Amino acid sequence: MLATMVLTAASLCGVLSTDSAHAREAPLQGREGVGTIQVQQLPKEAQRTLEDVKAGGPFAYSKDGSRFGNYERQLPRRSREYYREYTVRTPGVRHRGARRIVCGGDQRAASECYYTEDHYNSFKRITQ
Repeated sequence: MLATMVLTAASLCGVLSTDSAHAREAPLQGREGVGTIQVQQLPKEAQRTLEDVKAGGPFAYSKDGSRFGNYERQLPRRSREYYREYTVRTPGVRHRGARRIVCGGDQRAASECYYTEDHYNSFKRITQ
């Protein structure tokens, strides 16, 4: 049994070491198709924020419209200035909270927007 455990651990280490570069890239592959949410399924505060984005403002928070760096690498890779983030109000919270909408490209077209309710840990692409 111990020999089986050692062999299994060794084989797992081999898989992880040989595939580690691929594993780092894999989350970016197909990210756009994973996790979608329709506009009407968004919380009403997120729907309002999306309307504000399409209208070009005004926005409730001074950081709205600022560059989103995609440091977590959850969204598809784009140029440094591509993504902008917008706060989605959270009822009962006195600060910006964790909810955001992140849009890329032409903000008013809102053709590539994502919603996160957990401060960039996960995203859902917003579909019409």
